Amino acid sequence: MNDDIRYSRQITLPAIGTQGQTQLGDASVLIVGMGGLGTPASMYLANSGVGQLLINDFDTVDTSNLPRQILYRDTDTGKAKATAAAECLKLINPNVTTIAMGSRLARDGLTELTAAVDVVLDCTDNFTSRWLINEVCADMKTPLITGAAIRWEGQLSVFRHDQAGGPCYRCLYSEADENLNDCAGQGIIAPVAGTVGTMMATETIKLLLAIESVLAGNLWVYDGLAGTSKTIAIPAQPDCPVCSIQAATSL
Repeated sequence: MNDDIRYSRQITLPAIGTQGQTQLGDASVLIVGMGGLGTPASMYLANSGVGQLLINDFDTVDTSNLPRQILYRDTDTGKAKATAAAECLKLINPNVTTIAMGSRLARDGLTELTAAVDVVLDCTDNFTSRWLINEVCADMKTPLITGAAIRWEGQLSVFRHDQAGGPCYRCLYSEADENLNDCAGQGIIAPVAGTVGTMMATETIKLLLAIESVLAGNLWVYDGLAGTSKTIAIPAQPDCPVCSIQAATSL
């Protein structure tokens, strides 16, 4: 299929055009976590023509995942998420390169991957993983987009680790927040996860095209039950163990 036809609605946009579409095709994105956030985000990135998607998840597809992890089908139950996701994304857009990684990433492996991509999407569901991803992105100066969804609520932030002076994920949450419940215990309405995942894909495309975002250094909070959203500034913490050290060592 001719790419000019496939992506014609995007190319028509003044902010993208033929050059922007080429930039997307040359881009590489790491998605950590292929659940309720990672699956819709990856689908839109693949459909938008982002050239290379690195897919990481060490879990398998469970029947309880299917309502919100919309990339998978009933026949995928029991399969490794990373493998199933990579296969499905290739069916969605054969022009996209998908690389499946089905093991838990330790710091060294995550560092190597983060250094090789343009943007990292944190679609995980626990603070330990989120803090590690944030630290590695800060070390590698790689932009990070992180999302979360639980009950009827969603959150999204963009952290420009490639730029000096902004906050990081650790400025937003610390060890004191580790007892916050996950969606397995609290429940979640499926479209809220899809809303956040779709927003993550949008922010990724903007980053890859160097389009400024109001969500850089801010927290977008979505209330699906009320149908409202708001944006809150994230102050850079002077004693942050991640970005304050990064700022000091960059002087």
